[in-house]
Amino acid sequence: MTSPAAPKPFDLARIGATLPFAGSLGELEAVLTRDTGVAAVVQAPPGTGKTTLVPPLVANLGLRAPDRPTPTAHDDGAPPRVVVTQPRRVAVRAAAHRLAALDGSRVGDRSGYTVRGERKAGGSALVEFVTPGVLLRRLLADPGLDGVAAVVLDEVHERGLETDLLVGMLAEVRQLRGDLTLVAMSATVDAPRFAALLADDAGRPAPVVDCPSALHPLEVGWAPSTAPRLDERGVTRAFLDHVADTAGAEHAAARAAGRDVDALVFVPGAREVRHVADRLRSRVRGTDVLELHGQAPPAEQDRAVSGRGPGDGPRIVVSTALAESSLTVPGVRLVVDSGLAREPRRDASRGMSGLVTVSCSRASAEQRAGRAARQGPGWVVRCYDQRAFAAAPAHSTPEIASADLTEAALVLACWGAPGGQGLALPDAPPGAALADAVAVLSAIGAVDDSGHATGFGRTLALIPADPRLGRALLEGAPLVGARMAAEAIAMVARDLRPPGSDLGRLLAALRSGRDPQARAWAHEVRRFERLAGPGGDAGPGGDAGPAVAAATDAEKAGVVVALAFPGFVARRVQGDREQYLLASGTRAGLPAGSPLAGHEWLAVADAARAAGRDAAGTGAVVRAAAPITQEAAELAAAHLLTDRVEARFENGRVVARRERRLGAIQLASTPVRPGREEGHAAVARALEAQGLGAIGWSGGAAALRRRLALVRRELGDPWPDVSEPALLARLEDWLAPELDSLAGGASVRGIDLAEPLRRLLPWPEAARLDELAPERLEVPSGSRVRIEYPEAADAGDDGAARSGPQPVVAVKLQECFGWAETPRLVDGRVPVLFHLLSPAGRPLAVTGDLASFWSGPYAQVRAEMRGRYPKHPWPEDPWTAIATARTTRRM
Repeated sequence: MTSPAAPKPFDLARIGATLPFAGSLGELEAVLTRDTGVAAVVQAPPGTGKTTLVPPLVANLGLRAPDRPTPTAHDDGAPPRVVVTQPRRVAVRAAAHRLAALDGSRVGDRSGYTVRGERKAGGSALVEFVTPGVLLRRLLADPGLDGVAAVVLDEVHERGLETDLLVGMLAEVRQLRGDLTLVAMSATVDAPRFAALLADDAGRPAPVVDCPSALHPLEVGWAPSTAPRLDERGVTRAFLDHVADTAGAEHAAARAAGRDVDALVFVPGAREVRHVADRLRSRVRGTDVLELHGQAPPAEQDRAVSGRGPGDGPRIVVSTALAESSLTVPGVRLVVDSGLAREPRRDASRGMSGLVTVSCSRASAEQRAGRAARQGPGWVVRCYDQRAFAAAPAHSTPEIASADLTEAALVLACWGAPGGQGLALPDAPPGAALADAVAVLSAIGAVDDSGHATGFGRTLALIPADPRLGRALLEGAPLVGARMAAEAIAMVARDLRPPGSDLGRLLAALRSGRDPQARAWAHEVRRFERLAGPGGDAGPGGDAGPAVAAATDAEKAGVVVALAFPGFVARRVQGDREQYLLASGTRAGLPAGSPLAGHEWLAVADAARAAGRDAAGTGAVVRAAAPITQEAAELAAAHLLTDRVEARFENGRVVARRERRLGAIQLASTPVRPGREEGHAAVARALEAQGLGAIGWSGGAAALRRRLALVRRELGDPWPDVSEPALLARLEDWLAPELDSLAGGASVRGIDLAEPLRRLLPWPEAARLDELAPERLEVPSGSRVRIEYPEAADAGDDGAARSGPQPVVAVKLQECFGWAETPRLVDGRVPVLFHLLSPAGRPLAVTGDLASFWSGPYAQVRAEMRGRYPKHPWPEDPWTAIATARTTRRM
């Protein structure tokens, strides 16, 4: 049997001799040929040709080194392969097509690609471009990467979540396979960070190969809009119109000046791309307007990135961040930048996550601008002002720091490194987000108590979708059929935005082919339908029941959505057609005019935080949902169902209702008599929230408490601490009978806390309370005047008394004549503070020393008051005068 002919190396001179990175190939080759299994970092700006030149160079080095240990033993003699990751599917296809075209071969023969649902890479392919997700799933299925000689991670500076995981996992693979070459490529100056992560066994950082920028002169202009860029609903239509009009005007001016250039317009998402492109098509003539985004058909993506063909006229390419670094659009000399980007965000308080529109970082803005000066002098027009540019963050937020981590946590669990333990990741996953992700995985049975993947979890990890969608696919197929489940999952997985948020209408449009995404969606449906077929681990399924059997297709889609996101099952708020309460507890509103308005139940697939919504408390806006029946909602979210007695302390008594709930949604509520246990719990919650004020202090109880507080302050133990925390801490010692009464439904109106307080009095010391802190004080006139005991500070932790306000006696001045010595309480420790009053009860003086008052200030008071109150005694000598509460002749 003859051996297959050795593959022909790539002709690097033919492929990219004119590309800037060609000058760095020799240095990279020297690094990679020092030893087997070398790691290296390439740092080169966008447009220098690293994506085009590095993969074939690495492939050639593998072909030229037959003495190296072979990483595979394929019977078909296929050569070892170089796998190259690109962060986006369109970039994967574009890179494979470009390398094949430059090599003069067909796509798939020597340069191929694999993306979700599409593969063009034959057994003889030397270089295979893939998305990070594809490589992650290969690693889980084959941790040794059989048949792979080298891996090139491109665009690591973008800090995509899956690429970050690959950095750590591949560094671990290299410890097991010493012959695996690993190259990380970055377009920014953070290369040393990745060099440290890819250090060798001795801790030496991986070598960095640099390529200087190849920028030509670049002119920067500013064209801020008078309209705001963003409002609570996203990018404003007025701002998008401004971006389109600016691009059209700048391109027209260039053509009028004799410059035949192509333009590249950056906007944040596919919706904005379509809006700007449509406006440009209606306003410019003789110019081809192309769209470049992940949802565009592959043929249109290929047109946008392939440059002009023979006889083609000028072009304006409207793109998302795809063209920022991972794709080069040939011929561009003009860039118009909206300054906006989409980044993942997680809202932990509402349990929501998704893409949000933010100002792009300054680093992103510089990369976008640089696209105009790769092939010659160019200019960029930024549709915002210099202050907004200066206020933008320096770099984009790493996805691991802001995104939902459910899928990543499952990958790590399957890898045997729960939470990333032991992996050299660029950044550790945030603890709170990771804990939430693990909780989700645990709830669907994907991980065990140790955090490692279960068998069902490993099945979910092989489905190219969020684990929640994978679970809904497998468990929904027995309920609604594999085809229906696949259709619903394909809609949600592709993140399609249905008009009016109605997934049912979107489903009908996709089935009929009217929607532009119909073809790509149908391809996804077929793939998911195969995954949902026989032979898979479907997890804990269930009987569909008549509710699902009789459902419409829109409602069946709702069942699948509810299985994926049970916390997003929603019920309409009574009296409102557009407001809904989610099972998670968040309120969400439908967009105005949605055909879903009025449905009693919805299964929400996507809801985003709504800034600046009305004061009614709406926390989110529904972006995608399907109708669902209550019975189907309870089936899909069965683990959220509760049926229990809820007791609450309201209006001074415990009331109880038997409540049936689906998460935060109340299904039924019936008044019942509270049980002792529920009643006690309700009283305890009220006391914790409101303190003893929930029961209320009568005047007598409050006065007794203040008297006890003073004695405690001065004498300490064994007198009880009657501060609020102390009383709440020992309720059973003094309030047990009253708590039992309240728990049984009695009202606080029948409870006076004075008697329970007396249960705390120490014996035999309690007999002296009236002596130490009497309720009333007998004054010389014979009257018994109430003593007001203010709230006092408690004794310190060491038992030492703290100073505090004095007890107060408010009494008419005439009743105290002849009283020389100020009375003192608590065994003479605390003097009484006198508020001496006029015959009309108005304050005349405050004193804590009666002798000093009679000897001094009294004379002035007498002089001022004699004329005002002539029928009351004002003696010159208060020491010998008879104290009286009566009216007498003037003295």
